[in-house]
Amino acid sequence: MSENTDSKTSNSLDVKQLGLIASIASLGYVFWVVGAMEMVERLAFYGVRSVATLYGKDPVSKGGLGITPLEMGTIFFWWMLFQSWVPIFTGGIADRYGYKQAIFLSTVLKIVGYLIMAAFPSYWGFFAGALMLALGTAIFKPGIQGTLVKCTNRQNSSMAWGIFYQTVNIGAFIGPLLAGYMRKMEWRYVFLACAGIICLNFLLLLTYKEPGIEERLAREEARKNSGKAQRPMIYDTLGELRKPHLFLFVMIFSGFYFMFYSLFDVLPNYIDDWVNSHDIVVSAGSLVHAPDSGTQATALQKAAGFVMVLDKKGEKIQAEGLMNVNAGMIMLTCFFFGYLSSRVRITTSIWFGTGLATLALLICGHSTAGWMCFFGIICFSMGEMLSSPKFSEFVGNLAPADKKGTYLGLCQLAPGIGASIEGKLGLTLYGHYASKEEFARQMLAEKGLSAADVKAIPVGEAFDKLVALLGQSPDQVTQMLWDLHHPYKLWWIMASVGVATTLALVWYGSWVYDYLKNHPEPEE
Repeated sequence: MSENTDSKTSNSLDVKQLGLIASIASLGYVFWVVGAMEMVERLAFYGVRSVATLYGKDPVSKGGLGITPLEMGTIFFWWMLFQSWVPIFTGGIADRYGYKQAIFLSTVLKIVGYLIMAAFPSYWGFFAGALMLALGTAIFKPGIQGTLVKCTNRQNSSMAWGIFYQTVNIGAFIGPLLAGYMRKMEWRYVFLACAGIICLNFLLLLTYKEPGIEERLAREEARKNSGKAQRPMIYDTLGELRKPHLFLFVMIFSGFYFMFYSLFDVLPNYIDDWVNSHDIVVSAGSLVHAPDSGTQATALQKAAGFVMVLDKKGEKIQAEGLMNVNAGMIMLTCFFFGYLSSRVRITTSIWFGTGLATLALLICGHSTAGWMCFFGIICFSMGEMLSSPKFSEFVGNLAPADKKGTYLGLCQLAPGIGASIEGKLGLTLYGHYASKEEFARQMLAEKGLSAADVKAIPVGEAFDKLVALLGQSPDQVTQMLWDLHHPYKLWWIMASVGVATTLALVWYGSWVYDYLKNHPEPEE
């Protein structure tokens, strides 16, 4: 930013950041407490979300829901729509009644959600549990992120959000590992484990002290003494959303979250159906145990197999293992990318990261090779680290001091809009362009099975039926279906959203600085 830029505009967007070491040293204990609480919450959340599509497509005979991608897409649509719109009404709860109280309530709701999933292994049971989780998340996010904004400052905010994002992804990394292990035993153990894990936040709340609590209580006391009635939160929230620079940014960035959730909702199915990760296992060599070698696996080999989430035969990596490359990379390197992003204008980091994530989707779907998918996920992770943490930082910096929770509740609209549209559209497109189950049913009909016989095959078992009918190996049949249907076309559609979003963000990055010069936000 140039030296003559209006100071209020600068305060709203970019402030010269402290160095790497100085930024880390400036972070107080409350920052680390909320980072730990978010880590626990994300561990449980991604323990379910990372395997949800796999749980849905798994046949009932194997303990899954045995539902189609379209039906799972309906669940995702309402899950994310509920999670994104509820903060419009609840984002101000933390600002008015206390961040600690909001976090406590959200934790109780999320425990109930996981227990519903475990107790009712059905479409409607999972649906109800998902909506309860959505409500808990909608209350949890503004409280946690509002705390983070209040316990940091403009000089360390870039590194703070980067480190926070990195800490969070420790949970996002461990969650799928736990789920991958638990589902090998029984699906309900996944949900029970997540319910137990989220209880740890009650212990962390004992060490939590709300920053700025004195100011909040003083404002409330002054309001009571004045005799003014407290306006419903929805009026304050919608009043802020009407501001063009906030509304446009939230709407545009929802395109990034369309891609982000396609990575977590669609890619696990794609990996499970099409990606042959045996090449990665072969490259690992003696690092992993070969079950037919006649030797006992060492502790190191067992640990490597657990982290890679190998299948029961030890020949391939399960979908959640490959997906976990994303969280693993962020967990290890986000502080570095947070430092890099602090060296450039915040809006530049956001659009560049979005463009990189767009390229990554095309790489992931380019072939059936495990290594190609691996490198695509690496590329997406770099783009995510340059854009997603900066989104929350940007919105937090725009917010007035007494409306941090409100603004960060509003910013949940972006992932909610993107994810709800993707949840329905992404899995619908997958069923049309890339579902191996659907392609198998089509071929079974072509091979002479009647429509009634094909329909009678339980969801999730059509491919096995086709393999038995053709007398070929699963890998041979998979390659044949790949060559016939070209499922990679799905990712061209997904990436087109990323291209449009990147171009819109480039425009916004130029427009918003001029807008705030003419419509400056009040100084804090």
